[in-house]
Amino acid sequence: MTTDIAKLGPMLRTWRDRVSPSAVGLSRGSGRRVTGLRREDLAELAGISVDYVIRLEQGRSVTPSAQVAAALARALQLTDAERDHLYRLAGLVAPTNREISDHIPPGMRRMLNRLGDAAVAVFAADWQLIWWNRGWAALLGDPSSVPSAQRNFARDTFPTNGALPRLVHWPVSSLSQPEVEVSVVSDLRRATGRFPDSDRLAGLIEDLRSGNERFAELWLSGAVGAHREDHKIVQHPATGPISVDCDVLTEDAERKIVVLTAAPDTEDETKFRLAAVLGTSEPAHT
Repeated sequence: MTTDIAKLGPMLRTWRDRVSPSAVGLSRGSGRRVTGLRREDLAELAGISVDYVIRLEQGRSVTPSAQVAAALARALQLTDAERDHLYRLAGLVAPTNREISDHIPPGMRRMLNRLGDAAVAVFAADWQLIWWNRGWAALLGDPSSVPSAQRNFARDTFPTNGALPRLVHWPVSSLSQPEVEVSVVSDLRRATGRFPDSDRLAGLIEDLRSGNERFAELWLSGAVGAHREDHKIVQHPATGPISVDCDVLTEDAERKIVVLTAAPDTEDETKFRLAAVLGTSEPAHT
């Protein structure tokens, strides 16, 4: 695929100009001369240098990598269609054409930020954790201390080589663990239909098949489905055990929104709220 840097630069400037600083947690400040993001803002949000942003916008850069393109799409809060356009302008294969994406559309971000007191996380199609809120970190422990490549619920559910759970910092038990295991395997098989050429998904499945007998057994069953709901007991170190409902909202096999809540007017809800008060972790993103 050929690179069209001449069009990539103007599009980056257009997308940068339309993003309000407040939408990405930045202060407008009295010294701002632009209504959108400055180049410095975009560089900071995407984890790249200001000089590289300038070279991209002026068409003096080589083709950006897929990692840089993904970081720019997140920082600019692009929709899926816009993200794919960015990839094509950069001479890259769009994620929806091949690979699993960790991109969260701006509309979904706004919805997530309005879920109030619930503990919420978003997972990619391969159960890779890609976003969580303050309530999630307070209830289960802050995942930011774990390397991003290891934040995977399927790997936690089917550990290999004696690995311990990575996504929770204290014991969390499921009242229907066998059903959860079947659901996760079925959901991964469903994802293979959506992303048949994904190296990332294929690598995960191969690791689990070779390293976990339970996963290998369930994979051979051929079941196809999705993980929808569960009931869990969180052994929170500050409040004691908290009983929570776990609901999974799946969006076209691409992303999964996991919401943990406690039953209203119960001791569990009181503990849930106390845990949220005690936990002060800020929302984190990969």
